[in-house]
Amino acid sequence: MRASSVFFSITLLLAGCALPLPDKPVRPAAYDLGPPLAMPAASGSGAPLAFERVQAPAAIDTNAVIYRLLYAGGAQQPRPYAQARWSMPPAQLLEQRLRQALTATHPVLEPGSGLATVELRAELDEFDQVFSAPTASEGVVRLRVTATAPLARQGRLLGQRSFVQRVPAPTPDAEGGAQALREASDALVREVAAWVGALPAPQ
Repeated sequence: MRASSVFFSITLLLAGCALPLPDKPVRPAAYDLGPPLAMPAASGSGAPLAFERVQAPAAIDTNAVIYRLLYAGGAQQPRPYAQARWSMPPAQLLEQRLRQALTATHPVLEPGSGLATVELRAELDEFDQVFSAPTASEGVVRLRVTATAPLARQGRLLGQRSFVQRVPAPTPDAEGGAQALREASDALVREVAAWVGALPAPQ
């Protein structure tokens, strides 16, 4: 092999070694609602509850952390953060939270058991970070809950209510939005638990 060819081959090899390695793909940050919510100790056990799965529209039935830009006319345009995810869809996260809170004062059973005197259905209508300005946003959680008495004739309606909580985000980004939504969820769960505890007794 000619000396010039050997030199050229060595030069290419050294140049290849000097090329930067490709960056590792950046994994989206994962968020949840934090540790279990502390609830006040119950003095007694309430009526047995059956709790359906929390339902949600397709726009928020996803692991994406969603935000909306009210100041830019984007109230109806849910946008996902590229590098942020919930560990589970918000409806599932909130359902876990609600079950844990309600269990502090009621036996919580699966629907269809035939043992529950109160049945709860919940629909998550909103769970997103809403920007009123480029640096001002809040976490908004909106939930509609319906309570019925499944053992009563024709499943008597005990009550229905829409709950909404808004908490300012500490920073105008996904991390700030997740923190605000976590705090709004906790406040809403406490409100729902208090409402359920005050429902009229099934007849």
